[in-house]
Amino acid sequence: MDLPSQKSLPVHLLAGCLNNTSATYKFYWFLSLIRQVETNGAHLLKQDLFAEMIAHAWYTVNYFKVSFGKQDKLQSALFNVRNIERLTVDKDQSAIYNVLSGTTNKATVRELNYFNGEVPHRFLSPWFNTNNRAGAYAASQRFENQCLYALYETYIEINPIWIEYLQSHAGILRSFCYWKLALYLQKRNPSVPGIPSKLVKSPVRKSLNEQRKFWNIVIGELGSVDCIYTNKRLKIGDYAVEHFLPYAFVAHDLIWNIIPADHSFNSSKSDKLPPLDIYFESYFSLQRSALEIIKHKAPKNRFLEDYLTIVPDTSSFEQQCVLEQLLPMITIARNNGFEMLKPL
Repeated sequence: MDLPSQKSLPVHLLAGCLNNTSATYKFYWFLSLIRQVETNGAHLLKQDLFAEMIAHAWYTVNYFKVSFGKQDKLQSALFNVRNIERLTVDKDQSAIYNVLSGTTNKATVRELNYFNGEVPHRFLSPWFNTNNRAGAYAASQRFENQCLYALYETYIEINPIWIEYLQSHAGILRSFCYWKLALYLQKRNPSVPGIPSKLVKSPVRKSLNEQRKFWNIVIGELGSVDCIYTNKRLKIGDYAVEHFLPYAFVAHDLIWNIIPADHSFNSSKSDKLPPLDIYFESYFSLQRSALEIIKHKAPKNRFLEDYLTIVPDTSSFEQQCVLEQLLPMITIARNNGFEMLKPL
């Protein structure tokens, strides 16, 4: 993916800002900068930019539990700020930004200001040597080599020649940054599924109505099924459609991970992981019955293809094969911070 070119600007240097990164800082700094330029123009306060960094990373870390790496201070700062300001995990991005940009809490400000020594001047490394922080500040204030912005103690000033470019191409620049960030995080989370889907909070989750129709066929054929968690009998119109492995980890609605469940238990299960030694056999038996019924009753049902993401073909949907797919997913999810469900 390339950035839009403009003859009068060294766009290749802007693209180079996200090369050779060893932490997430530059990605989230760039996203924050784009956002702030769109709303506030050229004069941007550093605290606002640092607040945007935390807000942009909030959902990826708190909800999807994607790891930034042990050495990445943005993740630890996010956790610290969440505790200091008593912010909830599901807090809206704009609300998080408003709290952090306006805070006078010394502990929070200290967490935000950590990035002042790490990000603003180093982001300009494609334009000039940034190992010398004082020299980088001086060079930026001369807009040396047409650099993106000038550095000052508490704010940055966007180079006037870049304003129109940043504002008119904000969407493309944001996509470019997310693409680079996804590649970066995937390398550090090689077995975690759906990294690109975990970078932003979707305004609305997709409906599971089509998956419900799938299970209505199954339950209609069997008359009822047992909830694998509570053993309650479930009938058409009286069950919840739930993710066996939490959506926050898998980031998809593939049918092999969707099962009917007791309404009340589904609410309490939340994003917890099911212990496979307790629930796997019931889960597999339910899914195996569903697969056989749909193959017979609706052989062209599009959800049959979903099973091919964990087995080579539907005839290979056997207990040991499926267990070997789910076990490492549970391990990875636990390592990333997902809690185990406590059996009833």
